[in-house]
Amino acid sequence: MDRDQLRSAQEPLKQRYRDEPDKAVVTLQATGTLGEGLTCSVTTGRALAEAGLHPATGGDGSTLCSGDMLLEALVACAGVTLRAVATSIGVDVRAGSVLAEGDLDFRGTLAISKDVPVGFRAIRLAFRLETDASKEDLDTLLKLTERYCVVYQTLASSPTLATSWAADAAIPEA
Repeated sequence: MDRDQLRSAQEPLKQRYRDEPDKAVVTLQATGTLGEGLTCSVTTGRALAEAGLHPATGGDGSTLCSGDMLLEALVACAGVTLRAVATSIGVDVRAGSVLAEGDLDFRGTLAISKDVPVGFRAIRLAFRLETDASKEDLDTLLKLTERYCVVYQTLASSPTLATSWAADAAIPEA
């Protein structure tokens, strides 16, 4: 997709959302089914992913770790966003890679220490790009990628979260 195709695809949407702001709010959804043992099967857009315990918490490594999946979602979103931004601002990126790393102290998850938070304490996102773009253009590309990457901004701004439960409710199909 080139710059004109991207703009052509996005402009009608942008105008619709300007005219009807409520149409810009879309609720995304993910579902899962509790599996055997300590697993949960999640239906993705393309396949079924089975998540389980990370080996550092007693898992055997045969299932996906939700922490890894979070980093994978960040990599995917940042990579797509970077490509879209580069196309939009005319920065030629011939090839590249995206790496996300996150530091977890499993003492929090395993309730070993109440002083250790549960979750990532640091996440690093790095891009390795094959490009002849100037430092200024790459700085702009990085700044705009951070600004428009949904997963990055969600992690950076901590949205309001809510949980609920229902006993003996109909089990949704995954």
